[in-house]
Amino acid sequence: MPILVEGSENLEQMDRTLEPEIMDTIEEAEAYDAMDFLSVNTAFVERLIELGAEQGHYLDLGTGPARIPILLAQQKLEIEITAVDLSAQMLVVARRRVAEVELSARIHLRQADAKNLPFPDQHFDGIFSNSIIHHIPEPIEVIHEVWRVLKPKGLIFLRDLRRLDSATDIEAIVEQYAANDTEYQRKMFRDSLFAALTVKEVEKMIQAVGLDAIVIRSSDRHWSIEPSI
Repeated sequence: MPILVEGSENLEQMDRTLEPEIMDTIEEAEAYDAMDFLSVNTAFVERLIELGAEQGHYLDLGTGPARIPILLAQQKLEIEITAVDLSAQMLVVARRRVAEVELSARIHLRQADAKNLPFPDQHFDGIFSNSIIHHIPEPIEVIHEVWRVLKPKGLIFLRDLRRLDSATDIEAIVEQYAANDTEYQRKMFRDSLFAALTVKEVEKMIQAVGLDAIVIRSSDRHWSIEPSI
């Protein structure tokens, strides 16, 4: 299985610091929804379409307020999306957002654990996820579930934050991208960067599972798992 790693990481990498797996209050869900992810979400959907998302049944893991499924469904009318999240409160926000744009017929929201998905083997034409992996204490459990429920030759696109080399580097990224956010929102972003994985850690996981994919460093703060070439 080919693995592509763009960029390099220091040999001495700071340890991962876990954060809570779910945002389990409505205040946390609303604060997350209020953050400006439009450019990041738009870039995510553009790349998903570039990779071949045109039609079929797709799964979104850790959908949050469902911003990405909404953008995808608005552009690709033949795609149906099942969007799951472990947080009941986040799904309250997601249902409101989906209803506002009248996409409830094609975006199906469901509370589910990405580590133990309630779907049959080889069920989905494609699976995508943005920023769920860093929430999971043992992320390989999610990768295994992705491998299990994805159809052979199905499209995979997972993207998440990348753990940087030092707390100083993390603070610089927080200042660059969250300068106008509230202190609580900045803390959420900072905690997520400390909980993130490195490219090498992700590479080892997909090798262990046998997932046919490549890993790339896709921005100054992200890695991505994409279909193998």
